Amino acid sequence: MANLKDIRMRIDSTKNTQQITKAMKLVSAAKLRRAQNNITNMRPYAITLKKVIANITATQKVSHPLMKKKDNVKNVLLIVLTSDRGLCGGFNSGINKFAEKYYQDNKPKLAKLDFIFIGKRGLDYFARRDIKGIQSFLKLDKEISYDLAKGVAENLIKFFLDGEYDEIRMVYNEFRSAISQVVTCETLLPIEVDKPSLDAISRQASNDIIFDPSPEAIVEDLLKKNFNLQMYRAMSESVASEHGARMTAMENASNNAKEMINRLTLTYNKARQEKITTELIEIVSGAEALKV
Repeated sequence: MANLKDIRMRIDSTKNTQQITKAMKLVSAAKLRRAQNNITNMRPYAITLKKVIANITATQKVSHPLMKKKDNVKNVLLIVLTSDRGLCGGFNSGINKFAEKYYQDNKPKLAKLDFIFIGKRGLDYFARRDIKGIQSFLKLDKEISYDLAKGVAENLIKFFLDGEYDEIRMVYNEFRSAISQVVTCETLLPIEVDKPSLDAISRQASNDIIFDPSPEAIVEDLLKKNFNLQMYRAMSESVASEHGARMTAMENASNNAKEMINRLTLTYNKARQEKITTELIEIVSGAEALKV
């Protein structure tokens, strides 16, 4: 059995660890609230923008290369969106394993399957498997902004319009709640626009609208803005999911530390009591020996 000094040192060390995990939980909770507000604020704009695009494309019969699907997909670009830091439970491992399985299942069937890594954890995971990406973006948690998402989105649009890739997909954690994050594989390009369910009156009203510039020019501009916004939304969802996963992981770590402290304290009290009992027996035995 460990001596009393070692047990006291383990108790103090565990208490220090518990203080750190509690602090990290509070920090993640504060950042999570900001990330949630960011997602909530952009949703009305994103929904309305997609409705406008769907309305114009349906009523004016507008098509665009960004919405054109290819029958035979041979070149795919997969974006793996993870975090730069750990200590967030299975947040990163779920994405990496999903992306690796996708790679193993589809690599034999495709002519080209390339990666773009957003986040250090995904980059390091695939680097250990000798898989390198064509681009990588780090420090997403600190530098997330619409301008960053716009830069990535414009690069992806160029890849797609130049014909380098037939399909561009992204694997990331979709934020559901502080305790629920779902690994999602979403097709970014070509852009899918749902057909609106318009009645005859609204359809006729839309046909009577005069567009300046042309509907094609408006749809092109709105599609690019929508794609920029979707990229920013995915990054924001990932950041919110990361903070939610880290908050849950740190709460579990704090609870485990508390249980460990209780067990160590009980062990310490038992060892201390045994030591006191042994010393009392020795004293009594010595006193009895002197009487004889």
